[in-house]
Amino acid sequence: MCFTETVTETVSTGHPHEPHADLGGKLNWLRAGVLGANDGIVSVAGIVVGVAGATTDSTAIATAGIAGLVAGALSMAGGEYVSVSTQRDTERAQLRLEKRELKEMPEAEERELAEIYEEKGLSPELAAQVARELTEKDALQAHAEAELGIDPDNLTSPWQAAWASLVAFTVGALLPLLSIVWTSTSARVWACASAVVVGLALTGFISAKLGDARVGRAIARNVGVGALTMLVTYYVGVLFGTSVA
Repeated sequence: MCFTETVTETVSTGHPHEPHADLGGKLNWLRAGVLGANDGIVSVAGIVVGVAGATTDSTAIATAGIAGLVAGALSMAGGEYVSVSTQRDTERAQLRLEKRELKEMPEAEERELAEIYEEKGLSPELAAQVARELTEKDALQAHAEAELGIDPDNLTSPWQAAWASLVAFTVGALLPLLSIVWTSTSARVWACASAVVVGLALTGFISAKLGDARVGRAIARNVGVGALTMLVTYYVGVLFGTSVA
């Protein structure tokens, strides 16, 4: 067995169950879920604390919070569906164009693929060999991934994105809503603020770990934005409640 074959065998059998292809996609979905939950926490916390600043009526606070949760979740889901649908349409259009070019000028497309691998650092001979073998195996797959960064067999799903956003926003929004509704009048704002700080600290920690960023800075940024939102909306509520009274 030659050295090249030994290396190939070692690479192919060393990590037989390692999910290289799906890891990036899963991290993106997880990151989107964390951001959706973060939006739910901040948005609904701002609403319920603002209403609590204007009135002590638990029904009014709960109604405003539920309305904010439903509207926010549907808005997030609808926005994700439209955005990802547009992205998917663009990906399909690019794949149709690539398929036509492969049919009409296969030699030129193979040379273009080889040039891409040359730019990545391969020698001209090896780049040409790689391009030829990948083209023989699956030309569209090879060109879509190298030129467009698209996996033809794993296009983005608008419905998956919509449901993920809806669920993530709802889970995040329930934290301030339940904490303020299930607490006595005298402590409800502080209970909500405490729950929101804990929730935002958690989402900041997770997002920092996923993005390999500084944890302390991410948590401080998250908590700071949430605290400022609650402070501003609370006093807007107080001013509005006073002027109505």
